[in-house]
Amino acid sequence: MKQSKGNSISTNIFHLFYSTALTSVLNAGALIILAYYLQSYHYGLFSVVLALAMIMAYFTDAGLSGIVLREGSVKEADVSAVISSYIKMRAGLLIVTFALGFLLIEVLHGNNEELIRTAYFLVLPMVTGVAMQTIGITYFQLKEKMQYCGLIRIISALCLVGSIIIGMLLSLSPVTISFLYGCSYLAAGVLGIVMLMKNMKITLRSKFHRGLLQNLGSFTLGGLLFVIMPHLGPLVLERTLTLQEVGLFAVAYRIPQALQQIPFIVAGAYNPVLFRHFNHQRMKEHLSLLISQTKIMALIGMVMTIPFYYLSETIIGLLFGENWLEATLPLKILSILLTLQAVNISLADGLTTSARQLYRTSVQLVAVIIGIFLYIFYSNQFGLIGAAFAGITIELITLIGFWLFTAEKEFVARKVLVPYLTIFFVSLVLFEYFLQPYPLLGGMLHLASLFSFLFLDKDLKEKLKPFVKIALQKKWKKQHENERGIENG
Repeated sequence: MKQSKGNSISTNIFHLFYSTALTSVLNAGALIILAYYLQSYHYGLFSVVLALAMIMAYFTDAGLSGIVLREGSVKEADVSAVISSYIKMRAGLLIVTFALGFLLIEVLHGNNEELIRTAYFLVLPMVTGVAMQTIGITYFQLKEKMQYCGLIRIISALCLVGSIIIGMLLSLSPVTISFLYGCSYLAAGVLGIVMLMKNMKITLRSKFHRGLLQNLGSFTLGGLLFVIMPHLGPLVLERTLTLQEVGLFAVAYRIPQALQQIPFIVAGAYNPVLFRHFNHQRMKEHLSLLISQTKIMALIGMVMTIPFYYLSETIIGLLFGENWLEATLPLKILSILLTLQAVNISLADGLTTSARQLYRTSVQLVAVIIGIFLYIFYSNQFGLIGAAFAGITIELITLIGFWLFTAEKEFVARKVLVPYLTIFFVSLVLFEYFLQPYPLLGGMLHLASLFSFLFLDKDLKEKLKPFVKIALQKKWKKQHENERGIENG
């Protein structure tokens, strides 16, 4: 089937940004509803199982999606053969993951029957659904048609919110709600496969594309470590804190974790183009695009950090109620993750798309090993607050590691990291010190200060023009359609 030309980077980011914004709101809504319905004990138990489910879901991909983007972006690539081979490998990995994953859960948590039961009800449909979703999303990402990636994610979020609301209305048990939670991912996964089949003929009998095995080990380990990182807290803290405290930490961590999807989406729009530049030996274009991506993602992370840093108590009180106010300070600390993670995602993708995946994996492995000790030590010494600071320290270690292995690291530091992070954190300290009694004012002034980047960085201003243009075109088109509708009416 003949495929139409992919969208531009700015168009893809626009499509994915509004879809991810909606998805993040829906996921946050699901989080709020679930926290209201479940007590801190059951929410802590659910968080542990969810962390296990997400790690198992990754093993069904094992880094293959990144390799598919690499292989599919090569000139004269047979996309049909690449995707068909990808599906075969995903099916095999799904079976192996279930066998080994549930064996490990039984060994580690055999004394907790409620956790084991919740794991089976949540993991089976959720991991299957995530595997199916990722296949469809990877195909449309390869074709640079991100509006379909966004659609799959929106459907998943809608099903998620709907399933939790139904569970509450019917006063279902936490285990049953966990099953509905998993089924929402499965429903969106079926949609992803159906959309894929409408755009490409899947030929499972075709010859296996051996390029998918090239550097698979490095991609697998690197991707696994990247997935483990955000779930490291609940998994480790289960051993050092009570499940009630794990639930409080999970509430504080889930908010930045949900919003983290926005920079991931921006990275998803850039990755195919970064791969293409490197595969065609266009190193200057690759570096220029990486600089632009890092600047945009850093600003996105800052914009998301500010409201949760300055208004953490208000947000926790409004969203979750007074029973969850102990999560206020951890949320304030962990909100800084949004800025650090946004930059880390961009630097990590710069390594992956320039044949430096091994360096990325090494940094992630060191960060995870250090992170385990940090979570254990800090949580034992300082409880929830220590756990939050451990999360921040891990991201700082990761950022330094990614930067050290980045090509032209001095140039990247001079153009992005030093000016952007210095201005942001100096402003954070100043506004916190002088305007601590007036957090709303501090947050508003800090947001306003971000416009200084547009005046100080002319290159950024030029890069943002396409996004503004697309937004205005969409607004004009919608207004024009409404006017025509009125005239026809």
